Amino acid sequence: MSKITPRVFLPATLLLSLLSISIVWPETEQKAEHHRMEHGLHSMSAMEKIPLTEPGNAIFAAIKEAIAQLEADPKTNWSQVDLEAFRRHLVDMYHFMTNVEVIAQTSTAEGVHIKVRPLSAPAQETLARVLAPGAHPAVLKQETGWNMAVAQENGIYGLTITTDNPQEVDKIRGLGYAGLMAYGEHHLPHHWFITQGKAPHE
Repeated sequence: MSKITPRVFLPATLLLSLLSISIVWPETEQKAEHHRMEHGLHSMSAMEKIPLTEPGNAIFAAIKEAIAQLEADPKTNWSQVDLEAFRRHLVDMYHFMTNVEVIAQTSTAEGVHIKVRPLSAPAQETLARVLAPGAHPAVLKQETGWNMAVAQENGIYGLTITTDNPQEVDKIRGLGYAGLMAYGEHHLPHHWFITQGKAPHE
């Protein structure tokens, strides 16, 4: 008599598990490779072919630029560097430019009166810091000679900006809130001092 070889039947659950392993493994490996590529774990020759130049959003790019300049300066005292303070300052700039509503702008004889309303708690805190007498109003006065008087009532800030030069009145009006906050050449030196852990107006 011929010998009959018994057939071995795997349990259905075990069979499905083995099938799933054979199917999922290549996909998992592909995902892992994609993950490695996304995080720059590839050759330098591949990086040289990347056409992008923007490293991230504006805050990220500003911090990255500061790092490059700090590393390029042999006099950098890394024990004093404070990039976290710089990051907080950049976040403040984001809030007073983005999360503030200009609700009125009225021309005056010597300039303009502007009313703004912060749209969030962080924006409220930012305006309180930026519009303090020794902050932006003082710097604007130093750079341009313009006066910025600030009043606050019921969460609304009133900014009155005036000049003694009649030829600059239209300029002040045209700049408006955003322009007056961004005006001047003090921002970059101010940022550089912050990154090095120094007082902004040294």
